[in-house]
Amino acid sequence: MERLTLPPGGAAAVDEYLEYRRTVGEDDGGKLFTPEEYEEYKKKVLPMRLQNRLFVSWRSPTGIDCKLVGPETPCFCTHRYKQHKTDFETIPQQRPIDLPCQVTGCRCKAYHYVPHNGTQPIRCTCKHFADQHNAALGFICNACFKCSGFRSCFTCGCGQPAYAHDTVVETLQDRLAQGKPVGQDVPYAAMGGLTGFSSLAEGYMRLDDSGVGAPSGEVLDSPVSAMDHPFLKALQMPSTSPQTLTDGNEVGPSTQISSLRRPDEDDMAYFERRYQERIKMEKAAAKKKGKAVVPPGTKPS
Repeated sequence: MERLTLPPGGAAAVDEYLEYRRTVGEDDGGKLFTPEEYEEYKKKVLPMRLQNRLFVSWRSPTGIDCKLVGPETPCFCTHRYKQHKTDFETIPQQRPIDLPCQVTGCRCKAYHYVPHNGTQPIRCTCKHFADQHNAALGFICNACFKCSGFRSCFTCGCGQPAYAHDTVVETLQDRLAQGKPVGQDVPYAAMGGLTGFSSLAEGYMRLDDSGVGAPSGEVLDSPVSAMDHPFLKALQMPSTSPQTLTDGNEVGPSTQISSLRRPDEDDMAYFERRYQERIKMEKAAAKKKGKAVVPPGTKPS
């Protein structure tokens, strides 16, 4: 294994380079600025960037930001968000706000997010991938003649199909008016919708201030109902008035936990264990009432 060693002060130089790259992005055209050019760039761009930041998200029709776009998030044209125009001296008045790709020769006129199924790209209804379609508005397929534009039936984790989502570009004021998080002001290029580490998670998994919003106290403190997940029902705290079955047997957390299948149980072992537990419960209930219990399928002696 090759071992990488840094000279004294090397780690600090790496940190400085990463800071430079996050701040400048693709604006240097691949050639590093001189220290003087870098300072001039920061004086010109950073105030504009902090004042006119744009937030980009892939939003479902229910209002959840299912994907918050960051610098490395790819566009339909296969180029990254950081390779699009993201800095404006004055925010455009037209809506939606178009963020054209700045890569030479690319025909992309507006950033458009395309989801992935895990690490795999999704297909259009014409069976071809997104990169087989034209990056120009309309997204006509280059591999067939029957496709009128990229449209995928892939279902997002929020339960809505991909074609029902929209790529949304918003200003700071737009986000605040909707009560959505805006994070802290940062000098870095093409931050898009990222406001924290949890912004990297999918929308339906974000239940804090970086996503759809934290649940209210009423939701968190509400009692567990029959509609909740079995895990919550199994681990709920015992109430002051115990729940009862129709035959009068009390049901507590231990009973609910035993009703869950164990990892090493097959079907027969699970049903046999539940049957024996049921017989034991009936015997205990009958003992309280002073009656003898006859297991199902047997004759009384």
